[in-house]
Amino acid sequence: MKYEKPVINKVNFSMASKYGSPIKTQKVRNEIDGVSVHELTKKYGSPLFVFSEKKIEEKYHTMENAFKSRYQNVQFSWSYKTNYLNAICKKFHKLGSIAEVVSEFEYQKARSLGIEGKDIIFNGPYKPYKDLKIAAEEKSKIHIDNFFELSDLEKIGSELKRTINVAIRINMFTGIYPQWSRFGFNYENGEAYRAIEKIKESKYLNLIGLHSHIGTFMLDAKPYGIATEKLMDLKFIAESEFGFTIEYIDLGGGFASKSQLKGVYHSPDIIVPTVDDYAEAITNAIYDNNKSEKLPKLYLETGRHLIDEAGYLLTTVNAYKRFPNGFKGYVMDAGVNLLYTSTWYNFTVELDKHYEGDNEPSVLNGPLCMNIDVIEENIQLPALDRGTILTLSPVGAYNNTQSMQFIRYRPATVLIDKNRNVHILKKAEKLENVTNGEELPEYLK
Repeated sequence: MKYEKPVINKVNFSMASKYGSPIKTQKVRNEIDGVSVHELTKKYGSPLFVFSEKKIEEKYHTMENAFKSRYQNVQFSWSYKTNYLNAICKKFHKLGSIAEVVSEFEYQKARSLGIEGKDIIFNGPYKPYKDLKIAAEEKSKIHIDNFFELSDLEKIGSELKRTINVAIRINMFTGIYPQWSRFGFNYENGEAYRAIEKIKESKYLNLIGLHSHIGTFMLDAKPYGIATEKLMDLKFIAESEFGFTIEYIDLGGGFASKSQLKGVYHSPDIIVPTVDDYAEAITNAIYDNNKSEKLPKLYLETGRHLIDEAGYLLTTVNAYKRFPNGFKGYVMDAGVNLLYTSTWYNFTVELDKHYEGDNEPSVLNGPLCMNIDVIEENIQLPALDRGTILTLSPVGAYNNTQSMQFIRYRPATVLIDKNRNVHILKKAEKLENVTNGEELPEYLK
């Protein structure tokens, strides 16, 4: 028997519910899609990002059915910034998505994966001139963010000696605070109207689309209906007053996943709208506000909702200690270097088996030599062993793309396909991966 100095911890009975006390509750996951978490970490190392092809397809088809059962002319575009691993992007392209990018890096990545310019939506507040010109040459769907970009495109049109089809991004008030007013042209103050005027005055630009992305992790579907209504109003103005033909409207993304926001105590199953709620709000607003003979094509740039719940992070307990406040602190091999979104979300933490004993207040710390490297600062856990594997989820959105090479190498990423085969999507980093591109001055050699 191992001896551990006894401590007294205050029991918070307010955490209990009609389903029982958290003192005995444990969440256990010893496999992902039929593959043992121990086998995965033994073969590919720990920590380890794991993606489920089964879950990706399930989420995609659910969203596709929700929208296309209400509005046939819908096109999904995969949001590269959410997760731009080649295999993940390729999977969504095979399912039918085009690409949505917000930088020249992401644009180049989409092209390298075989996506033609016409199937790339180029968003973002900063588009370098040379890359804007490439996008224009390749007839991408360019969404103008500001008047400087509009002028750049007019100049590019004169250089190419042809008309460039463009869309404009619109920001607006939809009842959501804070309002995303940084991106695009404002609807309420007439800026969007002036942008349409400028495009009409141009010899080389033709307006064919309207775009709005009102926020992220939206827990209310109603603002999407308001945004759609305003885009449809602007569509009518652009067509009736200026003679443009608006081929499409783009409602961006922002649909919430089943992540648990910090400070929100209701379950995501209760507070997160269904995909049907989003689809109903958007498509009803199109039908109710259409004043043209032809309905516009609808583009959606959904990322988080489709990939977040398909991603898991396996991490191993390396050590534990008792803190002065009585909490038990666990040191894991994954921290905020891999879980950037831990700033905003509490992850579901699942154990690799059932552990004996009562739960007690615990802290999950990462491996970094930083006091802020905390994944969970107050979680009820039983006494875990060194070597315990924890599964953290959902982590499929943004964590992989925003992970840092800071203090530790970034780990491998694998995909479990529908036949339970495991495929490496990205190998674990080594020293040469980190130092590649560095140069040592002669005098320091």
